[in-house]
Formats: sequence, C-alpha cells, structure tokens
Amino acid sequence: MKPFKANILFLFFFGNFAFTTIAQQKQKVNWISFEQLDDSLAVKPKKVFISFYADWCVYCKKMDKVTFKNPDVISVLNSEYYAVKMDSETQKTIAFEGRTYTNKQIGKSRNPTHQIPLLLASRKNRTFSLPATVILDKTFKVTQRHFEYLSSKKMLKILKK
Repeated sequence: MKPFKANILFLFFFGNFAFTTIAQQKQKVNWISFEQLDDSLAVKPKKVFISFYADWCVYCKKMDKVTFKNPDVISVLNSEYYAVKMDSETQKTIAFEGRTYTNKQIGKSRNPTHQIPLLLASRKNRTFSLPATVILDKTFKVTQRHFEYLSSKKMLKILKK
C-alpha cells in the first residue's frame, strides 16, 4: 500500500509541476503595432515600451528567447505598458499620429533603417544600433533609450523606474 501512496504523491507533484510549466510557457508579451498603439493611446494613455529589432540581430533573438519569456518581465510589460515590437528594416509605410513614416533607406543602404526607429532611437553622432529599446511616458516623451542586450534582471530594473 505504501508504494501506491508514493506513486500517487509523485504523480500529483509531477502533474502540478508540468501544468505550471505549460501555463508559464503560454504567457507572452502582448505586442501591438504602431497603428494599434495610436488607437490604444487615444482610449487609455499608458507608458510605451518599444523594442526595435532586425532578423539578423543575434542579441535581439536572444532577448526574444530569454528576456521576453521571463514571467516577471511579461507581467510588468502587459500590465504597465503598451508593448510595441518593430522590425527596424521594415518596408511598410506606417501611419501614426496623423503622419506617414517610411523606410527611405531602401536600396541606399545595406541595412536600411525605417524612419520611426531613426526618430525614436537615434543617438547624437552615433550610428543606429540594435537591439534598441525605447521607453516613453504617457505623453509619448522618450524617457529611456538602451542599445544593448538586456537580461531579464536588467529589463525589470528598467521597467520599474
């Protein structure tokens, strides 16, 4: 009878652990587009978190696999921010706040950068670099810019400022 109880306890704990792991894996950042951001800000002003990336950016991919999978990071981003993720090399024309933004560097540069990341994530006398993270307040004023890989720990510190 004792082995039976041990097996039941084992199954209970293992099943509970597996369920918790699956639930955590399903939790993800609620990324929105700039077009959606325009509508969302009109309804409910909130801080804005923008992650600029490119397909070739190794550290951007690492942040996707590690930082943006962290349950604490996900929780803070989803509750306190509108989270926008944008390919800095997109060829899309984006309408935002009554203006139209394009990628004017297509065909002129090896890594053509869209107007939006150039406006929000540029540094004086430096070239645009990735990964780039920009945080804006409720009035859409830039409060923070980061141009590096951000671990979950560092990201949480930044988000809670």
